[in-house]
Amino acid sequence: MTILLAWSGANIVQGSISAGNLEGSAHYFHQMNVYFNVVNLAIAGYGLYEVRKQMNKKLSLYQNLRQQQKVESLLILNSGLDLAYLTTGLYLRERGINHLNNQTKGYGGSLMLQGGFLLAFDLIQYIQHRQNGNLLYKYLGNLQLATTPNGVGLVLPL
Repeated sequence: MTILLAWSGANIVQGSISAGNLEGSAHYFHQMNVYFNVVNLAIAGYGLYEVRKQMNKKLSLYQNLRQQQKVESLLILNSGLDLAYLTTGLYLRERGINHLNNQTKGYGGSLMLQGGFLLAFDLIQYIQHRQNGNLLYKYLGNLQLATTPNGVGLVLPL
């Protein structure tokens, strides 16, 4: 979320400055970057807030696995949305070029940039979360049901 927050902030500042100083499709490209990243900034801010709340919670192994699966599913869904941004951006850009419409061309280019960044961002996050999930499953796979001096329990051999 920190990376998304930084990306959003940089795009808002750069886009605001550039949109005010440029004309034509470049103006609209930077304008859309600002619009798009105001939403990203809100998402990143909320995400960081939620992460900080969750950091102090103690989760069971089962709860950890459920959270892991939810995050992975969300990242796959987001990747699909990112592909939709890219596709829509490509369509708008080509339509703007063919119809000599600077706004459509600029907005399309912006959607392609933002969708490409978000796709890379979400896929990297997915890979990292998947690796964490594999560690959880490995840990779970090492648990054994065994007798102990106090009865029967789950044992993790070291």
